[in-house]
Amino acid sequence: MKHPVQRLNSSRNSLAQSISTVLASSTLLLVGALASSSAFAQEQATNLDRITVTGSNIPRTNTETPSPVQVITRQEIDRTGKTTVAEYLQTLTADGSGSIPKTFGNGFAGGGAGISLRGLGAGSTLVLLNGRRMATYGLADDGQKVFTDLSTIPLDAVERIDVLKDGASAIYGSDAIAGVVNIILRSDFQGAILRGSYGTSGDGDGNAKKATLTAGTGDLTSDGWNAFFSLDVGKTDAIKISDRKNRKWIGTGDTRPWGYAATDAQFLGGAFLNGGTGGGTGPNGSVFDATGHLVALPGCAGLTTIPGQTDATAQAQGCLWDPNQQYRDLTPEEKYVNVFGRASFAFGEGGEVYTEIGYSKKDTTFTNTPSGVSGGWGYPGGPVNANSGAGATVLGPGHPDLPPALSATGARLRYSAWDVGPRVTNNTNEFNRFLVGVKGNWGEWSYDTAYLHSGTDLTNKRTGFLRYSAVRCALGNAACPGGVWRIGDNAGLNSQALYDYISPDISARAKSSLDMFDFTVSRSLMDLKGGPLGLALGTEWRKTSNSLTPQTYTDQGDIIGLGYSAYDGTQNVYAGYAELSAPVLEQLELSAALRYDKYESGEGKATPKLGVKWSPVDWLALRASYAEGFRAPNPAENGDGGLAAFSNAVDPVRCGITGATADCQARQVAIITRPNPDLKPEESKSYSVGIVMQPTSTTSLTVDAWEIKRTNEIAPGDTDDAIAAGNVLRDSNNLNGVPNSGTILAVNTDYVNATSSRVRGIDTDIRQTFDIGPGQLEMDLQWSHVLKFERTSGTTTDDYAGTHGNCDVTNCIGTPKDRINFGTTWKQGVWSVSGVANYISKMDNIDKRGGSYQAFYADETPVTKISSFTTFDLSGRWNVTEAFELNASVQNVFDRIAPLDPTTYGAVNYNPLHFSGAIGRYFTVGAKYTFN
Repeated sequence: MKHPVQRLNSSRNSLAQSISTVLASSTLLLVGALASSSAFAQEQATNLDRITVTGSNIPRTNTETPSPVQVITRQEIDRTGKTTVAEYLQTLTADGSGSIPKTFGNGFAGGGAGISLRGLGAGSTLVLLNGRRMATYGLADDGQKVFTDLSTIPLDAVERIDVLKDGASAIYGSDAIAGVVNIILRSDFQGAILRGSYGTSGDGDGNAKKATLTAGTGDLTSDGWNAFFSLDVGKTDAIKISDRKNRKWIGTGDTRPWGYAATDAQFLGGAFLNGGTGGGTGPNGSVFDATGHLVALPGCAGLTTIPGQTDATAQAQGCLWDPNQQYRDLTPEEKYVNVFGRASFAFGEGGEVYTEIGYSKKDTTFTNTPSGVSGGWGYPGGPVNANSGAGATVLGPGHPDLPPALSATGARLRYSAWDVGPRVTNNTNEFNRFLVGVKGNWGEWSYDTAYLHSGTDLTNKRTGFLRYSAVRCALGNAACPGGVWRIGDNAGLNSQALYDYISPDISARAKSSLDMFDFTVSRSLMDLKGGPLGLALGTEWRKTSNSLTPQTYTDQGDIIGLGYSAYDGTQNVYAGYAELSAPVLEQLELSAALRYDKYESGEGKATPKLGVKWSPVDWLALRASYAEGFRAPNPAENGDGGLAAFSNAVDPVRCGITGATADCQARQVAIITRPNPDLKPEESKSYSVGIVMQPTSTTSLTVDAWEIKRTNEIAPGDTDDAIAAGNVLRDSNNLNGVPNSGTILAVNTDYVNATSSRVRGIDTDIRQTFDIGPGQLEMDLQWSHVLKFERTSGTTTDDYAGTHGNCDVTNCIGTPKDRINFGTTWKQGVWSVSGVANYISKMDNIDKRGGSYQAFYADETPVTKISSFTTFDLSGRWNVTEAFELNASVQNVFDRIAPLDPTTYGAVNYNPLHFSGAIGRYFTVGAKYTFN
């Protein structure tokens, strides 16, 4: 049940009001300081030290800004045992729902990896490389949200990662609503480093081989130049779900041993549903009799791995089988090569010409379950119903596999095409990036200007999918030119030519490109009481394009179960921006920024940002910021094309008629969404207020409260609203003769600016170092707590904090209230040992606060929660000599098993947030040799 929106009272809005008051007062102080500048105008302004801080274009004399920035060192990455940038970033406590793991191989953006700060989606998190953008991944998340693929960056070239945790559109433009991840690579390097590592799971699979070479020469100061490159190559073997039979529910789709009914296990195949009027998609096949009930075809016992299945049990409940255990990958196979190079050439007094070149090629292969022969999906011509009506897949009259009683009439069919084989998706993505720029000083001004080109070219190839028209011919027409398809027990009679006819290879191609020119200048205007008044001005031109050709035959709706997804569009953006940093007093710093972006379509957007930092004593600072942000519609949302996807939804019609558990829980439906050229940009307002304490040189504590409100959100029209309005395609299995009460197959929607979100939370970061005897102990803790995650649609507001919602975003991973990482490192001489504990809190298994339970046990009691999950990672390093290092790590040391999650569709019976608990204990050993 949805709840009406309540007006915000003063206590709920106290954070926003307090920050607004502080910032307004600070702005008045800034104006007063500038108005009294005559006292300083005759003095030479102090030159600024050139310290680059993410979130500002003004060089600073310190790194602590009014905005919260988490700085991740190379040591922090290494101690986790993670071997890629993506794997590490998805362990951050600020990452949330909408994050895209590499394991989601059957998703729209399979093969890519993205981060979702604050749970607002990968498309609202801006990812930078050395402070500038990269071309987005070729495939859009959920077919809609374009994002930056983190797997194209060579880890060995990374110097540090800055995570700016508030809005930054005033500095960087579109997409920086939830924050910015700035991956800083080495700027120069001399010598050579050779690394190698080998990883394997405790089960002896998922083997990962990796080698890296980083080499450079030249000294920018003495030689006037430096050039280096980093080459990263690796291969990771796939892990099958069947390889985890020893990990309870992880290794099977059959959850009956843990109290679930066969009809409620979303990954168990073949069960009859709704009193035998639905389901039945098993390896033997089932057909509908004249009364609309399913009749199982023979051969079940020889076609399933589940014990106790006979022709008699198949007639009663369907032929139960476990296709995920037999076919599906737990993790995909990956092969990749990443290259990054940089060259710098000095000139004049502090001038530098620089260029960067990046290339990545990644090949990902994911194996999924066999295709069914029926279902519902969509294409530009509308929804397709292969379950019932004129478009139903049938065994035609006289088909040799029909029961004798139905031979004369034929019958509608349910069948999982195990004989065709699994559906296999292969993505080959090539990424390139070229940058050339010049920076230096001109009088009192410092300047930095560059041209950037970046692009991706992705080829998606698929096998094992079924062509709808060919299937209907081969099953329903005795004179079909491609032959007659024998199914189930008789599939061995088919020829390869028949399989080539019904299951052709299909493919799609996606491209993205980014061309950008920027020019930024900065200087000290005058000396204020707290230091130099800094000014930065800049301009930027950016052209982006994204295109996706649809999968073969999907533009005709002719691939069973595979919806249409295509887009094509280009954006030109022109921007100008200004920024001030004013230390008006020794204890008080004010900052302000303003950016205006003008789109070729005619729309413009101005985004401001204000910040204040007050340091009453050396060891204590209070800070606050206010920022506005935006995300422009991308070509997948307002260009040419469309999308047909899948989600889980509850059917209020069937639930209202029967009240039965089987009719009242969420089930998978197709969602058909059309682009909308009239979309407006998403807009946001973000607030943060925090405290920074460093009482000693070895102790630091930061606590930041934050809130982001995003409006005009671009999303498919609300699924529940569309169902309530009757914008659905239903099967013919009406309940009790009630018209239009058949099972929902597809829901029709458009992209709309229809919702808003308000997210609020608290971030804590504590760091402590102890000198103990001959060694040193370093400890740190990051804790992100979500107070609210509200989404408003129309007059209804839902809160997802601590629940399994919102399942309209990638993976349906939910919104846990707490994520904590606690790390320790002991260093002594040539040895170091590190441990990291990762904690994710429990979630109520409801779709929203006050909502309905999303899964039930066989006795119809609800599954009330998804348990919390904690893992511990251990790593160690030994510097054998100054040049040679050995290292080793163990992830999930205690071999914890991920909690059973019967609701998510992002993984089989476990939540993608708990991925390490699906893999189990994982060992990595490595070596590094440094050549001087």
